[in-house]
Formats: sequence, structure tokens, C-alpha cells
Amino acid sequence: MSATTLTAMQHGLQSCEVCGLLSYPAAGEAEGRCPRCDEDLHFRKPDSLQRTWAFLIAAAVCYIPANLLPVLTTVTASGRESDTILQGVVLLWSPTGWPLSLIVLIASIMIPSAKILALGYLLISVQRGSVKNNGQRIRLYRMVEFIGRWSMVDVFVDTFTASLVQLQPLMSVAPAPGLFFFAAVVVLTMLAVEAFDPRLIWDAVSVSEVQHA
Repeated sequence: MSATTLTAMQHGLQSCEVCGLLSYPAAGEAEGRCPRCDEDLHFRKPDSLQRTWAFLIAAAVCYIPANLLPVLTTVTASGRESDTILQGVVLLWSPTGWPLSLIVLIASIMIPSAKILALGYLLISVQRGSVKNNGQRIRLYRMVEFIGRWSMVDVFVDTFTASLVQLQPLMSVAPAPGLFFFAAVVVLTMLAVEAFDPRLIWDAVSVSEVQHA
């Protein structure tokens, strides 16, 4: 195998996740600290797959009540009404309100489920030692990492609505249990993305090249 195919880890180099500096660990130490920002360095994130699976499974479990339970409860003179995310999408759909309805649909239902499926695919492919489509898988991870923060749009909309629409005793809006489950889904998927080490995608390639060298 040529030297150009060796990974940074095989060269003994460590990349700092904070400042991006490549460096060798101090003499006599397997893993060290970044000489630039003093951050702990690791060749690979400790227990990356296990921690990512734990966060992802927890997010998948919370995703069910997040969509089945109401996220907002509206109290008016005529009574109390609770709506789920999907009911909110339907109520917002109108000739003038359909853009907001689409935003809620994409940010609250499609993106969280897509993130869970994408992370599950990445985890399974890494554990199976797949050496195919590495570039596409890296781009998929970067996309999930980038769009993750926008999943909080629905939570912000609901909390702002609950805080602004307080016309007691005529009308009031309060968050319902589904909103807390949805917030948990967003946070857990973000933690799963953070726990996953994308460098593991390339490790299978290095092992395969060594075996065929």
C-alpha cells in the first residue's frame, strides 16, 4: 500500500475538533492535548457508535409521542382544543397560510424522520464495514449536521405563540406534552450527530486496502 493512502491516524497524527490543528501526541502518550488550544485529542471519538446509537434510539422513541400527542392547547370561551403537529399543518393550510404550513411540515415531520433514517444508515454502513459511496455518506453526514439546528423552528413558533397569545380570560395558548417530546427529539438527534465520528467511514477503506496489499 502506498504512503498516500494512509490515514492521519496511521501516520500517528491527531486532528483537534476545536481548532483543526493536526499534531502528534506528546512522547510516551497514546493520546494527548492540542498544543494550540489545549483541547483533549483522540484518534477517534470514544465509544462513538455506542453513544450515537443510544441517542438515536432515544430520539426514535420520543418521535412517536411527539407526533401523536398535542403540541399546543388553546383555551377559549367556547372550550379547550388541543392540536398535534399534523393537525396544525392542516389548520394552517390556506391560500395565504400554505407557506407556513409547508415550513412546519418540513421542519417538524420530514426533517426529524429523515435525520433518524440517515443516521441509522450511516451507523449500519459503518458497522458492516462498507467501503462504497464514502463520499456520498460524508456529504449526507454534513447535510444532517447542517440542517439539524433548523429542526427547532417548530418549537420556537409554538413557544412564541404560547407566550404572545395570552388574552385571558378570553383566550390563552399553552404548550402541550407533545411539544416537550418534539424538543427532546431535536436535542437527541443533535447529540447523535455530535457523537458520530465521520472518520469511521474511511477506516473500513484503510482496513480493506491493508488486507489486499
